[in-house]
Amino acid sequence: MNIAIGSDHRGSETARHLAEHLRATGHQVDDAIELPQGPCDYPDQAWLVASKVADGSIDRGILICGTGIGMCIAANKVPGIRAALAPDELSAELSRSHNDSNILCLSGDLIGKTLAKRIVEVWLQTEHEGGRHMRRLDKIKVIEQGNDPATMST
Repeated sequence: MNIAIGSDHRGSETARHLAEHLRATGHQVDDAIELPQGPCDYPDQAWLVASKVADGSIDRGILICGTGIGMCIAANKVPGIRAALAPDELSAELSRSHNDSNILCLSGDLIGKTLAKRIVEVWLQTEHEGGRHMRRLDKIKVIEQGNDPATMST
């Protein structure tokens, strides 16, 4: 799988660790996005990753900032992105199986590298279930177009 990883300065150590792990397990990690050496603004990194996922040039993205919240908010502003903040393996699994998340957001401050690695592994291995969840994803697309999903025919 082709994965882009982006982080701000508070997530860069975890991001580097995850990039090494992903390469070692056979994934391609997009090197076009440089991980910061010093302070940077998380929306810039969120845009770099989310725009690549949205245009299909990358399969999935991982974003890491201090809490993961800022990255998640910024990434979800890009149409077609379903970014999910996952502080644990169950959240990662459900974000894929139910919500078909295409970007995983993690905290660089609140979880350790070992847990981050386990969360990423679960997220990458989990398939979207489809079925009843598709109706809800279709409603998200309606919202992205600026429309009320309640008016959508079921």
